[in-house]
Amino acid sequence: MRAKFVTSLLAITALAVTPFVATQAQSDQRGFTIAETGQQFRSLQAAVDKIRADRGTILIGPGRYTECAVQTAGYVIYQAAQPGSVVFDGGICEGKAAIVMRAKGAEVHGLIFENMAVTDLNGAGIRQERGSLTVTNSWFRNSQQGILTANDPTASLTIDKSTFTGLGRCGGAKGCAHSIYINKLASLKVTRSRFEKGTGGHYVKSRAPNVELTQNSFDDTKGTATNYMIDLPDGATGLIAGNVFVQGRNKENYSALIAVRAERDTWTSEGLTITNNDARIAPNVERNTVFVANWSPDRLNISNNKLDPRLKRYETR
Repeated sequence: MRAKFVTSLLAITALAVTPFVATQAQSDQRGFTIAETGQQFRSLQAAVDKIRADRGTILIGPGRYTECAVQTAGYVIYQAAQPGSVVFDGGICEGKAAIVMRAKGAEVHGLIFENMAVTDLNGAGIRQERGSLTVTNSWFRNSQQGILTANDPTASLTIDKSTFTGLGRCGGAKGCAHSIYINKLASLKVTRSRFEKGTGGHYVKSRAPNVELTQNSFDDTKGTATNYMIDLPDGATGLIAGNVFVQGRNKENYSALIAVRAERDTWTSEGLTITNNDARIAPNVERNTVFVANWSPDRLNISNNKLDPRLKRYETR
């Protein structure tokens, strides 16, 4: 049993982004360059402001940065000139995040965000307030939250090949923070990504009406005071497939791995498909829990999942 558990976890982990080690910046490499024009800036905000309502790519030189930026217009692509060599370390704009985005849209590629903290416990690498966002090959670590969104029913969030480590907090004035916390966007898509070592809250909490969560790994073996792996508190339709889940020992709430509509009757969950996942409880943890807990009257499509004997397949609440 243990050999199968390790094999499954390693297989899915290979799909997730490999955490990068940031290199020491050279003075002539630092800075922000608009790829389309070659213009160079010493601050991220200056580069964002230069793009204005247009579309542009900001190439970010290797280094550790303590600044932040607010994007209020246009479509900006934030891209590490060398993937994994750029670290945004603790810089917060508007008391929210390193990148605050309320515009047409944005993309983030190859960046590392760490040490994001604010007094209300919602400090994040990215705060998506308006417009669609795509994140790839990025690493969010050792912060209160990785990505936090506001409500925008016309927007989507797509995450691919990214890692979320050491995130989540509970006890603030605004409740809990999570590895990612998605409010009422049109949709959430997370693929080939890794969630690990949570420090509170849920790994994925989404209020979007449609979700696609496929080929991810949720490794809670070194988590502390964590809750659900996936929480869909308002309900949702879509697909949860091909993921590996391992529940750890140090849980605040170990009652379920996936929770459906535990808070509000907002969206239908009829036909939500949960299939071909591998779900385990860490070795030497004596606990019985539930793979999927459903608070709604809707019928879920749960099939072909490989479950630890200590996991009950399904329970209505």
